Amino acid sequence: MIYTQPKSLDERAKVAGDCIKDLKLTIPCLLDDMSDTAEKAYHGWPDRICVIDVDGKVAYICGRGPGGFDPKTAETALKDVLDNQGKWSGKTYPVKTQPTRPTGGEAKRPVRSR
Repeated sequence: MIYTQPKSLDERAKVAGDCIKDLKLTIPCLLDDMSDTAEKAYHGWPDRICVIDVDGKVAYICGRGPGGFDPKTAETALKDVLDNQGKWSGKTYPVKTQPTRPTGGEAKRPVRSR
């Protein structure tokens, strides 16, 4: 699928709907607003697995994906939230991290004095 960047919420909803249909997703999917409020609040980039309770509290967030993904821990966190009437119990979970390496914008460069 190739789309141009959506310029309205209706366009974004169309793209999301096509992705849900084409990928045959059966899980609940939410649509972020045009200001990317959820992405900014929950650090959705790069990819993350998050468990959010009914009050909007983050019960679990994995390390940066895909190397930081830990589906088993995410499943445990989700079960704990569901067993607690959809609310985070305050329990913490280990976060799998991966070694980081500089990318284009983070590479160390010599600094010249003028």
